[in-house]
Amino acid sequence: MNNSLPILVEVTRGSIIESWHRGAIVAVTPDGKTVAGVGDETIVTSTRSTIKPIQTIPFIASGAADHFNCTAREIAVASASHQGEPVHTQTVAAMLAKGGLDESALACGPQPPYSAEATRELERLGLPHTQLHNNCSGKHAGMLLTALHRRLGVDGYYLPEHGVQRSIVEVFSALAGLDPHGIPTATDGCSAPTFGVPLKAMALSFARLANPEAANTIDENQRAAINRIVAAMIDYPEMIGGTRDRLDSDLLRAAKGKLICKIGAEAVYGIGVLPCETHSTGLGIAMKIEDGATRGLGAVVVETLSQLGVLDAAQTRELATYHHPQIDNRRGIAVGDIRAIFKL
Repeated sequence: MNNSLPILVEVTRGSIIESWHRGAIVAVTPDGKTVAGVGDETIVTSTRSTIKPIQTIPFIASGAADHFNCTAREIAVASASHQGEPVHTQTVAAMLAKGGLDESALACGPQPPYSAEATRELERLGLPHTQLHNNCSGKHAGMLLTALHRRLGVDGYYLPEHGVQRSIVEVFSALAGLDPHGIPTATDGCSAPTFGVPLKAMALSFARLANPEAANTIDENQRAAINRIVAAMIDYPEMIGGTRDRLDSDLLRAAKGKLICKIGAEAVYGIGVLPCETHSTGLGIAMKIEDGATRGLGAVVVETLSQLGVLDAAQTRELATYHHPQIDNRRGIAVGDIRAIFKL
C-alpha cells in the first residue's frame, strides 16, 4: 500500500475527529480510460470476493449451468457473499444435489452465518454451522458443477492448477487487461485463489462486466454468460448478500437495474455501471480502504456513485444508513458519525 493515499473517510465524535481511513478510488470506461478517481489507481490489492461474478463466468460459458438446469437464483448465489440464511443454504444444497453432491464436497470450510438471526436459529435447534453457511458456498458449488460437466474431476477443484481455476484466470485477465501468467496468486479465506491486481485493472474488469459487448478480449459465449450473471444479480439482490442489512443487496435494490456491485474482504469493492444517459458505454469503479476497515466502505461507495451521477438524490437518501452511518453510545444516544470527505 501507499502511505501517501488520501483520506477518504473521517470518523467523528461530537466536534472531535477520532479516526481517518485512507484509500483510493478509480472509475474507468470499458476501453480503459480513467474518467474519475482519487488516490493512486496503480496500487495493487487483493481481489478477494469482489470478482465472484467473474468467477461465475466459466460456470455458464462451459455449459455447466444449463446442463444441470440451474436457475437465475442459483447463478446469483454462485456470485454471492451470502449471509448464510436458509434461502442461501437451501439454494446451494439444491445446486449440489443436481450434481449428485452434498455439503461434504465443498472445500470452503464451515463458517457461522453472517446473519445473526440464522445463527440464533441454529443455536435454538442445537444444530452446527456447516460449509453451506460459508458465504462462499455458492461460488464453490458453481465450481464443482463446472468440474463435473467438463469431466475435470472434483478433487482439488479449488487449487490454482485445476482446469476450473485456470479458466477463471483466463477470463479474468482478459477482462482486466492483464497477463494471465503474471498475476500474483494467494489463497482466499475459502481456499480458492485470490489475485493481486492494480486497482485500475479491477475497475476495468467491472466496466466490461457492465458492458460485455465492449469487451473485444472475450468471445461471444462469455459475453452471453456475463449478461446472464448481471441479470441474475439485479433480479435476485437478496442472494448476493442477504435479505436485509447488506450493502450489496441494498445498493442493488436502490439502483433499480443501473449497476452491479460486489464487496470483498479487507474493504475492497467493485461496481459495474450499465450503459446509461450519463455514462453511455458504462463504467467500472473499484475502491480500496487502505486499512481494510469496512466501517467506512458504505460511505465511500454511496458518495462515489452520487458524485458520478449514478445515484440520484432519492436513491442516495434511501442508502443514508450506509452513506452517513451514525455512531451511538451504549445508551443509544447519537454521539458521532462516519462521513466521506473526498472529491473525485
